Order: sequence, then structure tokens, then C-alpha cells
Amino acid sequence: MTTPLAGSAFDSLRLDAVSDQEELRRVYELPKDTAVRKQMTELTEQTRRLIGCSSLVLVASADAEGNCDVSPRGGPAGFVAVLDARTVAIPDATGNKRLDTLQNVIATGRAGLLFVIPGRTTTLRVNGRACVSTSPELLSQLTAVGKPPASALVLGIEEVYPHCPKSLLRSGAWKPEQWLPADAQPTSAEVTLAQLRMPELTIADIEQAEADSLRYRYE
Repeated sequence: MTTPLAGSAFDSLRLDAVSDQEELRRVYELPKDTAVRKQMTELTEQTRRLIGCSSLVLVASADAEGNCDVSPRGGPAGFVAVLDARTVAIPDATGNKRLDTLQNVIATGRAGLLFVIPGRTTTLRVNGRACVSTSPELLSQLTAVGKPPASALVLGIEEVYPHCPKSLLRSGAWKPEQWLPADAQPTSAEVTLAQLRMPELTIADIEQAEADSLRYRYE
């Protein structure tokens, strides 16, 4: 269970935070009809094609106590299989073996997906019921990440919503000229070393572990 932050900025800001839907709506105008109307309960030919172009999907889930998690899943374009107009399946490629997402899905039977297409500004939100499948028949179809996975996250679609491009345009995510230089941020190894809090480890140890992990990423 997550421990509440004590004495943080959050604790002071939550004291007068927005407390109900009516108060929140007073801050914003009502959405346009098109923003509501474009939500659907199944995939169209066009949204199927978007999923087929996506090589990155962010998976949102929560456990039975409401503790939230968002985890990335990646593979070649089309690695997420569209089984029918209301079902998609994501192969679970080898990762850190924490199984945060899969355990959350087993606990609540729900998940949310955000499909991202590198170089493009359209994202697709897909929410619904979810389960973890180890069906050999299904897994044998999901080999885009190298080999049949140990399991697959299967989502029964209840909501399909294409987001407008504004967030990715504002971020300049696909514009290299707007990217920060590499030395403006800590490296992956530096971040990991600080997180581990193990004085006996060095940056070189972490860099080697990361290199090995990428080399054997399908095992």
C-alpha cells in the first residue's frame, strides 16, 4: 500500500483543492458536441489502422485499493493484435517481472490504453474490461516481440477515443530541434543507481546490467 506523503506540497494544496464535479465544471466551459460524439464503443476501420501503426502503448491500471500505475509496452508497429472490433491483445514481452500491471488487471478486471505513433501527433485512447490470458492458441499469434509471450493482456473495449494533436504539438515530442541535449538530463544508469541505494554498486555496474538486459530482451 502506498504511504501518504507527509509534510509535502501536496498536503498543503489538497486543503483547498476542487472537491466535487460541480465546482470543477465551474472552472471550464462545456465540451463541444464533437468532443463527446467521437467517443465510440468499438473500433472503426480507421482506428484499427491506427493501432496497426502504433509501436508504443501506455497501459493504465489500478489495484483493488485504487493505487494507480501506468506502464509502457513497445514492439514493432502492429505488435498489439486486434482480435475483433471490441477486443485487442497485448503480448507481455519480458520485462522486470514485477507484474504490476497484470496483478492490477487480475484484481480489478479493468485497464486503459493510450496508443502512440512515433512521428505522428494522433493518439488513441481505448478503455474497458481486461483479463490476463495464457491461452496457447492466442499466444501463438502474438510473436511480434520475438517469440510467443508468457501471457497477454486482453482488453474488451468499452470506449474508443481519438485525442486531438494538441499535447504532442505543444511538447515538440517529434521535433529533434526542440529536444534537450543528452547531458541536460541524468542518464538511465544514474537514475537507477540513485533509486537502488546500494553503495557497493557503481555506474559501470548499472550500465553493464542495462546493456545485458537489452541484449537479452526477448528471453
